Amino acid sequence: MKILVCITHVPDTTSKITFTNDNTELDKGGLQFVIGPYDDYAIARAVEIKEQLGGTITALNVGQQDTEPTIRKALAIGADDAIRIDAEPTDAYFVAQQIAEVAKAENYDLIMMGRESSDYNGGQVHGMVGEMLGIPSLSPVMKLDIDKGVAKMAREIEGGKEYLEASLPLVLGCQEPIAEWKIPNMRGIMGARKKPLKVITPANNDTLTAPESYELPAPRTDVKLIDADNTAELVSLLKNEAKVI
Repeated sequence: MKILVCITHVPDTTSKITFTNDNTELDKGGLQFVIGPYDDYAIARAVEIKEQLGGTITALNVGQQDTEPTIRKALAIGADDAIRIDAEPTDAYFVAQQIAEVAKAENYDLIMMGRESSDYNGGQVHGMVGEMLGIPSLSPVMKLDIDKGVAKMAREIEGGKEYLEASLPLVLGCQEPIAEWKIPNMRGIMGARKKPLKVITPANNDTLTAPESYELPAPRTDVKLIDADNTAELVSLLKNEAKVI
């Protein structure tokens, strides 16, 4: 089993976000970066599959040198080696192109990633990679077993779960509870320092989108508690303050 796990390098979800350069860029100063939470589920399940069936896991990130501590964490969790595509991930199409070019050369059985990154929440990359490679892509996958080259999956749909089977190779966007998060132990952290991390140049520089500006959501207001029987006040507040009716 040859598995590629694509990881994002995103701000910790507890970070206080600000922008710079006239609100066109994220201010990275003082931010703590981590593996995307959904990507953590993908790499955790990949490690379990490797333990069950054997094989190799390669972690891949599209990012500049500052992402290498995040990549080393993936190696500490259980990836065998890693690839960093040396480029700023400008949009989903650009990232998908880079992943697809690597995958074309290596013929992976499984390409796994989170269902979406926790910074942009686009959820587009796995579908684009599948289309570029001409293989199926499925998301969000919340259960995955491999048996004789066939993936048996459950994914979340409106109002329930859908159970599917598909032959490898596949591109999968993963989410909980596909696996338990794995926290690197000291042995893994020490071993990760010696595992190979290859840096390659991007395949091309096609970028289809560019942000005009970013803005923060409006701050939360105080909560008003209304007696359950006071329908008149509830309607008045929804109409005159929230202005939603």
